[in-house]
Amino acid sequence: MGTKTAYSEKTLYDYQLEDLNNIFTCLEESPSNINLLYQLPTGGGKTVIFSEIAKRYIAQMGKKVVVLTHRIELSQQTSRMLEGFGVRNKVISSEVKELPDEEKYQCFVAMVETLNNRLQEKAIELHGIGLVIIDEAHYNSFRKLFKYFEDSIILGVTATPLSSNIKLPMKDHYKKLIVGESIANLIGKKFLAEANMYSYDVSLKSLKLGIHGDYTVRSSDELYSNHQMLGKLVGAYEELAKGTKTLIFNNGISTSKYVYEIFKKAGYPIRHLDNKNTATERREILDWFSNTPDAILTSVSILTTGFDEPSVETIILNRATRSLTLYFQMIGRGSRILKDKEEFTVVDLGNNIARFGPWDAPVDWQEIFHFPDFYLENIRNDEEIEREFVYEMPPELRDRFQNTENIDLDVKETYKENFAQGKKSKEVLEMSIEQHARMCVENSKDIFEARILAKLLREEIQYRIKQYSHCIMNNTQNYRDWLQEDYERRLRLRISQLYAARL
Repeated sequence: MGTKTAYSEKTLYDYQLEDLNNIFTCLEESPSNINLLYQLPTGGGKTVIFSEIAKRYIAQMGKKVVVLTHRIELSQQTSRMLEGFGVRNKVISSEVKELPDEEKYQCFVAMVETLNNRLQEKAIELHGIGLVIIDEAHYNSFRKLFKYFEDSIILGVTATPLSSNIKLPMKDHYKKLIVGESIANLIGKKFLAEANMYSYDVSLKSLKLGIHGDYTVRSSDELYSNHQMLGKLVGAYEELAKGTKTLIFNNGISTSKYVYEIFKKAGYPIRHLDNKNTATERREILDWFSNTPDAILTSVSILTTGFDEPSVETIILNRATRSLTLYFQMIGRGSRILKDKEEFTVVDLGNNIARFGPWDAPVDWQEIFHFPDFYLENIRNDEEIEREFVYEMPPELRDRFQNTENIDLDVKETYKENFAQGKKSKEVLEMSIEQHARMCVENSKDIFEARILAKLLREEIQYRIKQYSHCIMNNTQNYRDWLQEDYERRLRLRISQLYAARL
């Protein structure tokens, strides 16, 4: 698993040491008030690295360090990690109104809002601060504190050096970006689990973009709470994730509650969590999730940071996002490696993989950091993604049709050929129904099993109808729904005819 180097009670891996040395080299060559940004994927051990940086900086420079986080859980986790490195530190939480014992500590961990309030009120004055470390630096709430630390080094740490606000690019506040190990390398070195990624065909035409450049909660709730999308979600879970510890990410609280109801009704162990839960409820729900092997937890973006449950086996993206940061954070929640877990499953119901590329694909972070506008303008749009979507039958479903050698039909190509030969356009659908009917009959013992198999083809049927609608230039949802019903009715009829012919 790579060599570890011992440091007091804590240890660092060789790639972490390499990054650490790069950061210190950069600090030595730069002015004493440089703003530096460091990128490392979720699960790469950012807290470990910046705890060692704090320790080394205090020892070498004799100056103090402040670590800033944006959530109280993160402050507490960070404080414990620093203690593990032998760095005495104090958490400046909302209970801390003043600092009479400031001299006792070399390091302070603070939440942004709390520290900002205390510094504004002049209730606290921090002296001798040489280094400010900012965790999850892509959030913009940190900027208001920069003015208090104009003579200090600021080191921002993030998995995604892309600002959460389009109008405030990170390059305006940080002079240089140091890029750490890539996700693919961390998987190769067995530091992160490998992701098996599956996408379902979804139509996002009804989604609306809000002022921050991401899809609005209201339009997401309307789409993902409808009967068809909830059915698709349960089907995807049963196809790819049944019996695994599963995290479902939604864009709206009402969607998450619908998800909770539909899974509960189906008899699955599920809980719902959102930011309205009290700290006690949250702890109880997370303990239950941790201790229940096949638990499902449905939530809104509350678990994207500071939540660490290595036993998660499946991540379901039951939402669309145009935020690269959120995409990496959601998937990262399943990427922790355990001795009996080297891979995990990602199920995408929001065109996210097509929009951003596979989770472990190479990313040019320098380009994104220096030219964020160019990157954001070139994110693929949903219409193009939907046009180019290619349905692939999941391996588990393919096994149900193992007696049939060829299960493929390229609707667009077949339509073109038929058109060239002067045949009627709907003959494409007739060929498709014939193929599906034979698949069901060849792989079943009786007509009842054949009908069950026909129901499992729903996703593929939907895809083929979408392709066909594009070909005949009639792509309205009502027409597609009617075609789907008609197709399924004719498929059941054809299965009955083939069985009757057998007898």
